[in-house]
Amino acid sequence: MRIAIIGAGNMGGATALGFARFIPEIEVTATARHQETLNKYSLARIKTTLDNTEAVKDADLVVMGVKPWLLKDVMTPLLPLMKCKILVSLAAGIPAATIREWTEGFNIQGVYIVIPNLAIEIGESMTFINEVFGTQETRSTVTGLFQAVGKALLVDEKQLGAGMMVASCGTAFALRYVRAATEGGVELGLYPKQALQAALQTVKGAAMLADAHGTHPEQEIDKVTTPGGITIRGLNAMEEAGFSNAVIQGLKIWK
Repeated sequence: MRIAIIGAGNMGGATALGFARFIPEIEVTATARHQETLNKYSLARIKTTLDNTEAVKDADLVVMGVKPWLLKDVMTPLLPLMKCKILVSLAAGIPAATIREWTEGFNIQGVYIVIPNLAIEIGESMTFINEVFGTQETRSTVTGLFQAVGKALLVDEKQLGAGMMVASCGTAFALRYVRAATEGGVELGLYPKQALQAALQTVKGAAMLADAHGTHPEQEIDKVTTPGGITIRGLNAMEEAGFSNAVIQGLKIWK
């Protein structure tokens, strides 16, 4: 399979890297406005070009990685080349009905709105997929691609916003906790590099533990919170400062 990624910025570039590294049977071509952007992919088994048309014409699947406000202008001149291809848009916030309207009449096999996160680069994305239209075959192709670079869920359009906040924006939210834990560790006496390493590994280990056990986070928390211990006192202090409510309110700004 040949995949063209139009717009190798942060998200498009991470997707190109993830596909190239973890799905060896596909061929990836990435585009950008400037050669400087493409130079970083020169050693990553990714073909590059400044010409969107060149990338699309031989592709089986086209990923639009441009910003939402650029999607229509960049995609429109490419649509005549997308006959019998699969189109994937990474642009958040554009209704499926709008994308359906833009792509109508071009005999595209399937159109999908996909919300991955930056961990796709290392094969650990949490990706949400909404089918604008398609077939069982195109659905299997798209979900298979993104399951190869992490975990992927096929969802209704109304769930895309929640998925974006929890998983895509959630990368920043999780790392803000890491930053806070690092600063707290330094205040307690660790060197900055030690504190950062400890915070990152702890978050990684906690996530993998809950995932491996298939448990609710509170079940794993209960294993650490001994009666009268410092863990429960720390948790209570965080809750008193509004930890859980702050996270929930941060996620709800999408509404």
